[in-house]
Amino acid sequence: CYQPNDNKRQISARVFSRQELGLPEVGFVFCCFNNSYKITPQMFTVWMQLLQNVDGSVLWLMGGNQALEQNLWEEAARHGIDGTRLVFAERFPIEEHLARHRAADLFLDTLPYNAHTTASDALWAGLPVLTQADTSFASRVAASLLRAIELPELITTSQEEYEALALELALDPDRLSLIKNRLQTNRLTTPLFDTNSYTRYLEEAYIAIHERNCGGLPPDQLHITA
Repeated sequence: CYQPNDNKRQISARVFSRQELGLPEVGFVFCCFNNSYKITPQMFTVWMQLLQNVDGSVLWLMGGNQALEQNLWEEAARHGIDGTRLVFAERFPIEEHLARHRAADLFLDTLPYNAHTTASDALWAGLPVLTQADTSFASRVAASLLRAIELPELITTSQEEYEALALELALDPDRLSLIKNRLQTNRLTTPLFDTNSYTRYLEEAYIAIHERNCGGLPPDQLHITA
């Protein structure tokens, strides 16, 4: 994974109630804190179909823009979804923002522009991320993160697979719980948040680049091994 992630980032110890966050006390919470420009009509349609198929579920998005919120409420209505099932999050300090991820059940990624920092935030906070990978760099970032944290089963390669897996996880709490437990273990034992190793490999790459340059060699691919 290309991302340098910090394993010393603090997560607030505050435990938010769903009521504090404007979420229903019961019901599945789909979440996407990506920037709104990443939400395409096709992806939003998939999300609305998920809300139709999971009784009592809501979609939790980043808010702060009245025009955005109004547009999405209107679009939800066109899909037959009551606007109250779209919940918009206020801006929080980063430590509390990370902590509130615990109130969600599943992070839904976007395509063709994946979550980048928002995906690593969710994973660091213990929230599983479901992604659909495509062929461009921007559409494969979340898949790279999931491989680096050893949760490849959350990577899909088609819209149909993405929607089907989201629905399966929403309707199978035991399966989702197992994934969350693995995530809690993997976040401290896999490469994604191994900041020291990432730094060491990057420094070794810089040294190798410098040595090639000093030796008069042309640029080339480098393979840094553990």
